[in-house]
Amino acid sequence: MITRKEISKRYNFNMNDFDEFLRRNNIKWESEGFFGDKFLPDGLEEWITRYQNVLTARADEARRMQEQENAKQQALAQMLISSGFNFEGYKIVKYSGYISGDDVIQIPRGQGGYLFDTTADVGEELSKALRQIRRQAIQELKEAAYNLGCNAVIGVDFDYITMDPETASAAGGTLYLPYVFCVTANGNAVVIEKE
Repeated sequence: MITRKEISKRYNFNMNDFDEFLRRNNIKWESEGFFGDKFLPDGLEEWITRYQNVLTARADEARRMQEQENAKQQALAQMLISSGFNFEGYKIVKYSGYISGDDVIQIPRGQGGYLFDTTADVGEELSKALRQIRRQAIQELKEAAYNLGCNAVIGVDFDYITMDPETASAAGGTLYLPYVFCVTANGNAVVIEKE
């Protein structure tokens, strides 16, 4: 028989995970010995091998997922985006339809309902926020195109929404909530090839 402590030392297993693996397979530790060591019964060392196979399969799956993510990020980085309806030197071989990407940001009000709590340059802060959400909307647009098997987006434009939300306060007055700025990037997902 082999003890839990020996398994941990010899195989460097995450013992909580190994315990869960055994539990799912209805294998129970046996307690014996003066110090209450836990043993796997004789003949069940095969479960160690099976668990090692599970670890290998997990590592292979993690590697495969990472390779897929790397390929996706490379494809997104190379994806062409245009507000026009073609790309010089390329021909469109497939139209996959209208897509969009969205993002939103909240900007807190300052004391007395003003934008921002500090004396920061409001225009600069708003411009920075809009750049951030526009980039995120473009990223979502690219991902939507990628999910359709496309490598470009044409006819891209942006829609902006500004909200000035308010609600009733507990005292019966008006409670002004943070300003909300939304942006939507719209376009048509296409597949292009070099001419």
